[in-house]
Amino acid sequence: MKVIAIDEQLRVIYEDNVHFDKDLPEFKTQGGVYIHSDRLTVTSPVLMWVKALDMILEKMKSSGFNFSQIRALSGAGQQHGSVYWKKGSSQILKNASSELPLHQSLKGCFSVSDSPIWMDSSTTSQCRELEKAVGGAQHLASVTGSRAYERFTGNQIAKIYSQNPEVYQQTERISLVSSFAASLFLGTYAPIDYSDGSGMNLLQIWEKTWSKSCLDACAPGLEERLGCPVPSHSVLGPISPYYSQRYGFSPDCKVVAFTGDNPASLAGMRLQEGDIAISLGTSDTLFLWIQEPTPALEGHILCNPVDSQTYMALLCFKNGSLMRERIRDDCASGSWDEFSKALSSTAAGNSGNLGFYFDVMEITPEAVGIHRFNRDNQKVSRFPKEVEIRALIEGQFMAKRIHAEKLGYKVLPRTRILATGGASHNKKILQVLSDVFNAPVFTIDTANSACLGSAYRAIHASKDCMISCI
Repeated sequence: MKVIAIDEQLRVIYEDNVHFDKDLPEFKTQGGVYIHSDRLTVTSPVLMWVKALDMILEKMKSSGFNFSQIRALSGAGQQHGSVYWKKGSSQILKNASSELPLHQSLKGCFSVSDSPIWMDSSTTSQCRELEKAVGGAQHLASVTGSRAYERFTGNQIAKIYSQNPEVYQQTERISLVSSFAASLFLGTYAPIDYSDGSGMNLLQIWEKTWSKSCLDACAPGLEERLGCPVPSHSVLGPISPYYSQRYGFSPDCKVVAFTGDNPASLAGMRLQEGDIAISLGTSDTLFLWIQEPTPALEGHILCNPVDSQTYMALLCFKNGSLMRERIRDDCASGSWDEFSKALSSTAAGNSGNLGFYFDVMEITPEAVGIHRFNRDNQKVSRFPKEVEIRALIEGQFMAKRIHAEKLGYKVLPRTRILATGGASHNKKILQVLSDVFNAPVFTIDTANSACLGSAYRAIHASKDCMISCI
C-alpha cells in the first residue's frame, strides 16, 4: 500500500508505503498473496488491506502530517479483485469508533475472508459458461470490452456462488478492491466506477450500465449487490467522521471515486487522445487512449478514467524482455552494446525478413515458437545474427501496432509514444519503435504512477490540495 500527497502545483509533498509481507508478517503472505495448493487459486486477506490502511495513516500522523489541509482524496486498487461484505456490515462501517483501529471494528464484516485477486486463474469453467450464455466470446467482448478471463470479477463471483451459495446469500454488497478502499474512507458502501467496472465482464461499456444477461449468467440478485456504477470523476461525498476524529481530516474533505490500478496509471502518465504508453518489461504492456474502440478477442477495452466519453485499451504481450535477452545472448554475446550495433547495421524493414519470437505461450496472439519468414514469405530455419536481432525488435513492435489498430487505435499527427521499463534505456530499440509507429518516442518514469494518477484524479474532480492511497 502506497500513499502520495500533492499540492495544487502537482508537487509531491509526502509519500510512504506499507509492505504487506514485511510490515504485516502475521498474515503470512508471500508477495501480499496466498497461492493455494491447486496453484490456480490466489487470494489476499481482506483484513490485511484494512490493517495496512490503519498503519499507513498512523505513520503519517506520527510524522506530523497535517491532515486538515487535505481537500480531497482518491485512490486505486488492483483490478478484478473483489470484496464480499456480510449482511449488517454497512452499519458497522458507518458507526466505527474512532477510538479503535479500523481493522478491529471490521474484523467480522466479510463473508469471504480471503479475496480472489487478479492472479487467480481457477475459473475456466465459469468463463466458458459465461461466453456460452451471452452468445460467444466475441459478443461478450463487444458488450463488456473483453472476452471472458479467469481473473475477471464476474467469473470469480460465479465461482463463489456455485461453490458456496450460503456464503453468497450472506453477502449484502460486493465491492471491487478500489470501491472497497473508497468505502473505508466514505464510511458507507462506495459505488464501482465505470473504468474499474470495465474489468469485470459485467459492465456494458457503451451504455455504462450492468449487462442483465451477464449478471444472470453469474449469480442471482447480483445487481443489488453491486450497486449502480458511476463516472470515474464522481465526488462520492465527504470523508467519514471517523477520520476527522482519529486523524484530524477536515469534515469537508471530499472522497473522489477510486478506480483500478491500470486506469489510474493512465491518469498518472498524463496520456492524451492518440498517445500510447508502452512498458517494456518482463512482459510488454500497452496503454492506449481510444475514441472509437472495436473490442476484439485479444486485449481489453475499458472506460477512460479521465474522460468518460472516451475509452482506454490494454494489451499485454508475454514475450517481452526475457525474449529480447535470449536473442541478445544468442546473437550478441550477451552484450547490449553489440546488440545495438547489430540493430543499427541493418536497414528499417530488414530487407523483408520478418520473425515471430515466442519462447513461452504468447497471449497476444495465442501462439508459441520461433517463426521466421524471408522477403518471399517463405519460412526459413535461421537468419544471420544481425537480421535475427532486427527481425525480433521490428516483429515485436509491428505486432503491437497491428493489435492496437485492431482495437480501434489510430496514430494521429499529435501522437506521442511514452516508453518505460528496462528496454526504454536502449535508444536503438526506441528508434525502431519510433519507425514502426511513425511517431516521436519519449521516456518516462512510471514509479508510483497509479498512486500519483489517483492524486491527479482527485485534483481533477475538486481542483485543490490532494492525497491518494493505493
